[in-house]
Amino acid sequence: MPIDILEENFNIVKTENGNESAFSLPVIPAGGCVAFPLIPMSFELTRDVSVNAFNKADETDKTVFLAFCEDSDNFHPNTDELYGVGIISRIEQAVSNFDESVKAVFRGVCRAKAVRYFEKEKIIYAEIIPQPYVEYENGVKEEAFRRHILGKIREIMKLLPADNRGILTTAKEFDDLSQLCDYIAYSTIALHEDKLRILSEYDPLKRAVLVSAALEKDIQVYKEEVIIHQKIQKNMERAHYENYLREKLKVIREELGEDEDEIAELENKVASFKFSDDPEVASEIREKLHKEISRLAKTPFGATEGVVIKNYLDTCLELPWDTVTKDCIDIDKAKEILDGDHDGLEKPKERILEYLAVKQLNPELKNQIICLVGPPGVGKTSLGMSVARAMGRNFARVSLGGIHDEAEIRGHRKTYVGSMPGRIITAIQRAGSRNPVLLLDEIDKMTKTAQGDPASAMLEVLDGEQNKNFRDHYLEVPFDLSDCMFIATANNIQDIPAPLYDRMEIIELYTYTDAEKMQIASHHLIPKQMKRHGLTKKMLRLKEDAVKEIIEHYTRESGVRNLEREIASICRKAAKKIAEGEAKSVTVSKRNIAEYLGPAHTSYEKAEAEDLCGVVNGLAYTSVGGDVLKIETSVMAGEGNIKLTGTLGDVMKESAYIAVSYIRANAENLQIDSDFYKKQDIHIHVPEGATPKDGPSAGITMLTSLTSALSGKKVRHDVAMTGELTLTGRVLPIGGLREKTFAAYKAGVKTVIIPKDNVPDLEEIDKTVREKLEFRPVTKASEVLSIALN
Repeated sequence: MPIDILEENFNIVKTENGNESAFSLPVIPAGGCVAFPLIPMSFELTRDVSVNAFNKADETDKTVFLAFCEDSDNFHPNTDELYGVGIISRIEQAVSNFDESVKAVFRGVCRAKAVRYFEKEKIIYAEIIPQPYVEYENGVKEEAFRRHILGKIREIMKLLPADNRGILTTAKEFDDLSQLCDYIAYSTIALHEDKLRILSEYDPLKRAVLVSAALEKDIQVYKEEVIIHQKIQKNMERAHYENYLREKLKVIREELGEDEDEIAELENKVASFKFSDDPEVASEIREKLHKEISRLAKTPFGATEGVVIKNYLDTCLELPWDTVTKDCIDIDKAKEILDGDHDGLEKPKERILEYLAVKQLNPELKNQIICLVGPPGVGKTSLGMSVARAMGRNFARVSLGGIHDEAEIRGHRKTYVGSMPGRIITAIQRAGSRNPVLLLDEIDKMTKTAQGDPASAMLEVLDGEQNKNFRDHYLEVPFDLSDCMFIATANNIQDIPAPLYDRMEIIELYTYTDAEKMQIASHHLIPKQMKRHGLTKKMLRLKEDAVKEIIEHYTRESGVRNLEREIASICRKAAKKIAEGEAKSVTVSKRNIAEYLGPAHTSYEKAEAEDLCGVVNGLAYTSVGGDVLKIETSVMAGEGNIKLTGTLGDVMKESAYIAVSYIRANAENLQIDSDFYKKQDIHIHVPEGATPKDGPSAGITMLTSLTSALSGKKVRHDVAMTGELTLTGRVLPIGGLREKTFAAYKAGVKTVIIPKDNVPDLEEIDKTVREKLEFRPVTKASEVLSIALN
C-alpha cells in the first residue's frame, strides 16, 4: 500500500524531523502474541499505557501501532523490550469494562518498521516506516510454494485433534501466497520466535521459505508428542489391567474363604491389643484404626493414599500400647549402680535414691519430673541412663536442642507428604515399652519461632493432668504418657521457660573438682580408652602425676570431656609406637607428657606476687567453672571521664558506675579528694579483653579497685572477693560460690571475701578448699575495704 494512501486513509501525522516516510503512532505493547496484516485480533487492555494509547487513537483516526516482545512469556513489556517490526492496525470494535479496562478488536493493515520508541504524556509512541505490500504475479513458483505449504498443513492436521481441521479449509481459500503465509504463521506455527521471523520478512517468496521450515519443525515435534502420548496411554492401560487382576484375585480369595491377606492380618493385630485401661479411650482407638483399615481395603493398589494409610497403621501398631516393664527397685543395688557409673555428684545421687525409695514404697507414684542442671560434660545424660538401669526400665533419649517447630514435639498431621510422629512418640516406639525413662536432653535450648513454640507443646507432655491422654498430631488418638519417667537436662536455669520450670524439680550438678576428675579418670576414662584402643595395663601405664598435669595444664572445663579426649590422644600415640615395634610398653608421666600432647594448652590465673595499687582479684563463674577475674584501675589527670574496657556487659558496666557513685558519696570517709570526678579520668580494665563478661558479682571488686587507685592504698595480693554492691554500700549474695572458691584456691589466694548471705553455701564447697581458705563474710562495703586494703 503506498504511503500517500496510508496518510489519506488513516490521517497519520508526519514526524517533526520532516522525514517523508516516517510517521508517529500511539503504541499498544502486545506481549505474548504476534499479529499479522488483514487478520483480526482481540486484546484485553488493562495497563494504563495501553488504555491511554487506545483512547488517543479512538479520539482521532482509530489507528495504532501494535508492537511485540521477543520473549513470549513477557506479557507486559517495556519500550526497550519491544521488537523492531510491528503492525499498523485499525480499531474495529471496542467495549469498555467496569474496571476501566478495554476489550478491543484490531485488524492489521500492513507491516511497519519502528525507527524508535518514545513516551509522551503517559503514552508510548513509535516513529515508524510502513512497509507497503509487495505485489507478485501468481506464477508457477508462487503456486508451487502454496501447494507445498498446504501439504504441510495436511500433515499437521493428521497429528492434531479433529477440532483443528478448520484451519486447512480456511487456508485453501487464500489464492495470494503472502496472505496465506501470514494466516498460517498466525494460526498454526507454534514457536513465538518463528512468528516474529516471518513478520520481519517483507518478501512473500522468502516468507514462504520461512513458513515451510517452521511447519517442518512443528511436524517433527508433533510426531514426537504422539509417540510420547502413546507410551503413556499404554502404561496407563497396563496399570489398569494389573489393578483389575488384583481386584479379581481379591474376590477369588474371598470366595475361597482365605483370610491370610494383609487386611485380615491388620484386623487381627488391632483385636489383639489392649490400647488403654479406659474403655472409652480403647474404643476410640479401635474405631479409628478399623476405619483406616477399611479405607485401605477400598484403596486401589499402588495409589499414593494407600501408602500413606499403610504407613500410618504400621506406626500405630508398632507402638507399645500394652507393653510395660516391671520396676525392680532395690535401693542398695541402685546406689551401687550410681556409684559405679559416677564419681562425685553426691547430692544428685542422694536425691535420685530418695525418689527411688518413695517409688519402692508407693509404686503408683507418678508425674515426678527431675531436671538435672549443670555445665557441659558433668554427667547429666549418663546419670539418666543409670537411673533407667537402676529401675530396670527401658531408656530413650529425646534431643531437644535447637528445636524450633511445635510439630517436632506433637508430630505432623498425616495428610502432609513425609509426615511422621513427634519426637516423644518416636522415642517411646524406640524404647519398646509404655513406661520408659525418657531423657529430655537440652530442654533449655528450644527456640520459639513463627512455626510455633515447642516449649508450650512440652507443657502437655510434662503435665500430669494432661499427658494421660496425649494426642500426637500424626496418631490422632490418645496415648498414655503418665507411666513414663521424665528426666530433663539443661545447662542454664535462666533459659528454661517459666511454665516448664514450675513442673520440674531442679537438681544442680556442680563443676568437678580436680580430685573428682582424678577419680573419674582412673576409674572410668583410662580403662575405657585403653579397651577401645586395644591396650592392656602392661602396654600403657599412665602415672597419676601425668593425669594431674593433663587436668591442670591441658584442659579447662567443668566436666571431663576434654580430659577424655586427651587420654584418647595418648592411647593412640602409644598404640602407634607399639604397633610399629618402637616399644613393647609405654609409660607416660609428667616429665614426658609433652611428647604425647605437645606444649601445655591452658593455665589458671595466679594471684600477684606482691601488693599492687588498683589491681584486685575478683571471682567469676563461667561455662568452664570458676575463674579469677582481675580488675585493674588507672587514674590520671583529666576532666572526669570514665572508660571501661574488656568487653563488659551492661550489668558489669552498671557495677562500675555504682562504685564511682558510692565513692563520691563517701569520699571524705575514704580519704579521697571529693572533686576527683572533675579533675581525674578513670580507666577500668578487665583483662582477656576478647572474652565477653557480665554479671553483678564484680560490684565490690570494682569498688576496691577504684578506692585503691584513687587513695593510693595497695590491695592485698592474697585476697579475692565476690559480691554485688548497692548504692548504699550493702553487699548482696551471688551464685556459683563453689566454683569461684575453687578457682581462688587454685590461684594461691588465702582469703576470700564473700557476702554474709552466702555463708550457708559454704557447706557445698569442697572440703579441701574449706580447710585451705579463710572466708570473710561481709554485709557492708566498708568491711570489704578494711580487709582488702593495706
